[in-house]
Amino acid sequence: MEQTLTRIGRKIRQYRKLKGLTQEQLAELVGTNFSYIGKIERGEYNVKIHTLEKIANALEVSLSALLSDGDHKGIEMSGAVLEAAVLLQNQSEADQQKVVEILKIMFRT
Repeated sequence: MEQTLTRIGRKIRQYRKLKGLTQEQLAELVGTNFSYIGKIERGEYNVKIHTLEKIANALEVSLSALLSDGDHKGIEMSGAVLEAAVLLQNQSEADQQKVVEILKIMFRT
């Protein structure tokens, strides 16, 4: 099982890349330096919850998105699934449901 710090760091990296940010840009938004962000992303640093909140805000995701185990019914979210989730999160529930219905038709589930 992946260590918690490594998992959180991996999620931060995924969300950062989805936002099109470099480590330097994220560090600037958080008020720290890029080497610190790099250490967090590699799971080398036990980051404070206050800093995680700043990172979540900069990435426009919830703190729970960074802290969750990344599984939904045992399925690890790939980069593509994570990207789709990020795109859908700002849509109305009705539009989200339409996408689910389209996917069901496409994959005949």
